[in-house]
Amino acid sequence: MTTQEIADQLVAFCRQGQYNEAQSELYSENAVSVEPEGSQWGKAEGLDAIKAKAEQWASMVEEVHSVTVSDPLVAANFFSISMSNDVSFKGMGRMTMEEICVYQVEDGKIVKEQFFFPNPPAE
Repeated sequence: MTTQEIADQLVAFCRQGQYNEAQSELYSENAVSVEPEGSQWGKAEGLDAIKAKAEQWASMVEEVHSVTVSDPLVAANFFSISMSNDVSFKGMGRMTMEEICVYQVEDGKIVKEQFFFPNPPAE
């Protein structure tokens, strides 16, 4: 698959809430996931660690109200999307999280994802 095809497929999966399917089909076994400095998630190395991070995030969510995913912007073997999640977290209430997601593709698989979003202020 080309970078454009992977980007389009990832967007389709995300718009349908099929994150596990996206990871299983599109990610390399050695993929790396990087969150912003200071976030609770840090860096996950390997597909199993990325899936575990996603499961942990999902376990914190009480209800997903909406998810908006932009069309991808592709350049060479990189692409980016913007994503907005309107969710209610257990014990934390409802909030909208907006982020820019950047992906790197090698040999037809996503090898790196990196997320950019503001960290919430410390209480």
